Amino acid sequence: MEFRLKLRRESLNPSKTILRRVIGAALAALFAGVCFGQTTRIVSGTVVDPSSAVLYGASVTLAAGKQDVLRTITDATGEFRFDSVAPGRYEVRAEYPGFKIGTARITVRTGAPSPLRLELAIADVEDTVKVDSDGPQTNTNPSENLDLIRLRSGDLENLPVLDGDVVGALARLLDPASVGSGGPTVVIDGLPSSDHNLRASEIQEVRINNNPYSAEYARPGRGRIEIITKTGSSKYHGSVDFGLRDFRLDARNAFALERPPQRRRQLEANISGPLLKDDKDTFSFTASRTRDGLEPIVYAFGLGGPIRENADQNQTSTYVSAQFTRRIHDNAFSFRYTHFDWSDEGAGAGGFVLPQTAYKSASRYHQLYSSYRAVFSPTLLNEFFVRVKAEDSATMSQLPGISKIVVTDAFTSGGAQVDKRETERRLEFNDTVSWSHSRHLVKAGVNVPAFSRIGSSDRSNFDGTFYFASLNDYARQKPFSFIRQAGDGHLVFWQRQVAGFVQDEVKVASNLSLAGGVRYEWQNYGAGYRNLAPRFSFAYGLGKALKTVIRGGTGFFYDTVPTPEIADTLLLDGSRLHQIQLLNPSYPYPFPGAISVQSLPPDLARFSPGLRSPYTLQYSLGVDRALRKSLTLTATYTATRGVYLYRSRDVNAPLPPLYLSRPDPSIAVLRQFESSGASRNHALQTALRGNLSRFFSGMVMYELSRDMDDTDGIASFPANNWDLQGEWSRASSDIRHYLYLYGTLSAGKFFKFGLIFSANSGKPYTMTTGEDTYHNGMTNARPPGVTRNSLQATGAATLDLRWSREFRAPGLDKNGLRLNTAVDVFNVLNRVNYRGFVGNLNSPLFGNPTSAAAARRIQMTVAVRF
Repeated sequence: MEFRLKLRRESLNPSKTILRRVIGAALAALFAGVCFGQTTRIVSGTVVDPSSAVLYGASVTLAAGKQDVLRTITDATGEFRFDSVAPGRYEVRAEYPGFKIGTARITVRTGAPSPLRLELAIADVEDTVKVDSDGPQTNTNPSENLDLIRLRSGDLENLPVLDGDVVGALARLLDPASVGSGGPTVVIDGLPSSDHNLRASEIQEVRINNNPYSAEYARPGRGRIEIITKTGSSKYHGSVDFGLRDFRLDARNAFALERPPQRRRQLEANISGPLLKDDKDTFSFTASRTRDGLEPIVYAFGLGGPIRENADQNQTSTYVSAQFTRRIHDNAFSFRYTHFDWSDEGAGAGGFVLPQTAYKSASRYHQLYSSYRAVFSPTLLNEFFVRVKAEDSATMSQLPGISKIVVTDAFTSGGAQVDKRETERRLEFNDTVSWSHSRHLVKAGVNVPAFSRIGSSDRSNFDGTFYFASLNDYARQKPFSFIRQAGDGHLVFWQRQVAGFVQDEVKVASNLSLAGGVRYEWQNYGAGYRNLAPRFSFAYGLGKALKTVIRGGTGFFYDTVPTPEIADTLLLDGSRLHQIQLLNPSYPYPFPGAISVQSLPPDLARFSPGLRSPYTLQYSLGVDRALRKSLTLTATYTATRGVYLYRSRDVNAPLPPLYLSRPDPSIAVLRQFESSGASRNHALQTALRGNLSRFFSGMVMYELSRDMDDTDGIASFPANNWDLQGEWSRASSDIRHYLYLYGTLSAGKFFKFGLIFSANSGKPYTMTTGEDTYHNGMTNARPPGVTRNSLQATGAATLDLRWSREFRAPGLDKNGLRLNTAVDVFNVLNRVNYRGFVGNLNSPLFGNPTSAAAARRIQMTVAVRF
């Protein structure tokens, strides 16, 4: 049966007028800035390293005598530009972490001096820490912490990254205690983004833990991934990449009877360069097509014993992105369009879920992004970013009209009971002003993370789902619960989030810098009215040589209400979508006589009347030490305290001590989203970064941590809704020991080896009875005296390698036609890393894993570049 994604135009019209007006006003402002930019004397140039590779994000300062009069950073092509420069003698100073400071003396007269070329040498130990500028690259600046993880495009090309998913590969470096309820924050070109489909060839640089306590961002440094994309260059560059994976090259997964016939094919092309002869106008174009046969592994347990088979799942995606950039003096205007189309046949199967219970889904979006950077004066810079996105998605069961059957921790069969269509029209923008004066760098800005119109039509679970506590109950046809929905699942609502910040970085002395700021956040749902978050950090250099820098900071970070829970409170309000729950129903016909769904007590969802916005208080103290040339050691202690964390609770659950009847019989489950949770986290992280040997450069990091909390998030319920004792325990994400290493081993012109190695101790999991002990339709009750997450899973270790070599056409320079070949091997040692441990005492799989991470896989890539 052909499955098509249908767009509902009638649901989009109310938002188009508003979005068009906002876009029109923004583009008009940008056009005005582009057209009326002033032209005077210009100082420009390029910053490169000893290999002539451009340095993106280098701090460049124009100084007259002892006074810094203008400051900027290099763009993705390593270029910088100063406008409105008065005649006189100046010094141009370029700085970048790990390199010596580069300077050039110039004289500006009536015309513009020739473009400069500043080549920065690798820093010695003293130079690595002895930076005496208040620019953003100063190592004694609080924002220039050496425990920053920075990967440039060249690094990403040399590291093994499965399917080019850079975000997925680096997400394991984030700290779960710093990540919000919506998952990791990905900031793309200055704006938080839910788009994780960016292609690796478009990425210029990735940063993690950049300026941890900056008021500019909603999450701490280790709770976000910052991505800077490439812009067009002054010379033509391009590539055509073909990548593949095939099951015949892979090892068999430990839970599969035979190797699943998984295949992946990806073709990607990218070209960039000047639009015309004038390199002020540049472009970049990327297109990609992917086909992926996943074949998930089913490992379940039925009445006849173990069920082991491979399911059929196929994904296809098309990605197109085009960018135009125009530079006028110090000002730069950029515009990017992105289209993404994705479909998935056979999703949801695997593990306990049988192939028949899979569903099919499709989504596509169109996205417009624009940025404008304007220099209004030698000390005043404005950066404006805006993104508009229109997304549509649909999900449907492969077996519609058939009830779903769930035997807890054994198997799931029947139809998937999914039938949902969603639309979102979203506007995001950020406007930041930077002002430098004397020893101060002041930043202030307004951020709108979401101004969205969200629509959905939900007919999921209209045939109902039966829940059985055990295989024995299933054999006796005794379900403990039946849940079904009926009524109007159509919903349209607006989600709005607004934030503002101001911060000041001040150079108190040559070896002491302070930074302080405050951020305010507001959301139209939840309790987002008093969310004022102060931040502070410092950096202090020891001794005259400044080989050691002590850093510290503290800050408050607020969380927002996730979109799915907002939709639940609006749909399950008693008048729209009618969801009912029957306890101990008959099977397979749960309704006696002519009883209708609408006549039964409904389930409701609401926000707690006393809801507060969750926040975390984080503070840290660390030491950066330059050991030798291009090698640094960092050690940082970080503590995080979570307050008013989200959880769900049924406040109409049967009352103790007998737990027999609900307080209000006119309704069933009254799911209340409340902020009654808490957490505590302590972590000590040490890392070596730089050239660890003559042939190997990279990072090795070890972390010892302890993470405690009493909630698994807004979607989780406690074991007993009337007694939260025993909920405080190790967090589900608690990993006591974690070791991570990445880097590149170079053997001259013959080949390069890139590697990523990670090892960690096991996470905890919870022992449950598997019975509906409290007669509330849930089987998450624990045995008496047993706390949450009292059991221990096994650890994991993975080694990934990448071999690559470049072949160049004879007689051409290094930027000529090249052929790149690479082979990636993931889980080289083919270690079995177990997952999905079962804590249900009623399950035949209690105490055992139900899946394993992928066995050894091989990925091959061939690329033609110029």
